[in-house]
Amino acid sequence: MSKILKRYVPFMQAGVQSLIIYRMNFIGFVIGGLIYCFVMFYLWKAVFESSGGGEFFGFSMADMVVYLFLSNTTTQLTYSSVSTTIGEEIRDGSISMRLLKPVNTDLSYMFSELGEVMIKVAVLLLPIIIGLEIYRFRTTGVIMFNAVNFILYLLSVVLAYIISFRVNLCFGFIAFYVKNLWGINILKNSLIGFLSGSLIPLAFMPSTLRVCLEYMPFASMAYTPVMIYMGKYEVNEMLFRLGLQAVWAVLLYGFSKLIWLGAIKKLSVQGG
Repeated sequence: MSKILKRYVPFMQAGVQSLIIYRMNFIGFVIGGLIYCFVMFYLWKAVFESSGGGEFFGFSMADMVVYLFLSNTTTQLTYSSVSTTIGEEIRDGSISMRLLKPVNTDLSYMFSELGEVMIKVAVLLLPIIIGLEIYRFRTTGVIMFNAVNFILYLLSVVLAYIISFRVNLCFGFIAFYVKNLWGINILKNSLIGFLSGSLIPLAFMPSTLRVCLEYMPFASMAYTPVMIYMGKYEVNEMLFRLGLQAVWAVLLYGFSKLIWLGAIKKLSVQGG
């Protein structure tokens, strides 16, 4: 284990350094996410007021505020840019240097992103959690924070990131065939945003569609962790959802390996 860490820690350090060097990009990303949350807050506020101000599909307005900010934060924590990275490396030819290194290609990409994730946890997650709990206390007059749910949320986020990474890795391997992923990435991000529940809670979907989406891997990227934190699942349901995340993580690992075996045979770079 120590040998593995020693081999891949430099990739993690490179990820941290990249985030520090391009910090304005990160700051803009965070501010953009917060602006989105406030815009959606006023939109949903209007929806709740027009519906009588009570609960809407099992969500109160306070629940909706927590969902909006926490789903956006969770999406940023579990976001993987590996498909974009692979596409750029194939376009400029630098992927040949990565393939020549005596490291596992998947892990080199993952550890490069883990450095960024660690900073996001400190800069984004902890302040957002504290702010949301203060909001819930001021709204309800009761301390709503549940330590067990928070720990299970963190576990769910870890599984969500693995799923997100593997999904994006599979998309990234498409670049071995099409050479440019710019348009495909835009389509992919839009679909994942909808299917994962980060735009609209899956609970608001028609029952048949909701059940189908909840069993897909995309729901595990944002919807499942947030619902666990909010205590919307009973114990058995919570354990089932965590197990489903683990199953998808394993299946997507195998699927990405199968795609890799075919993609590597098609490698041809445009630069380098």
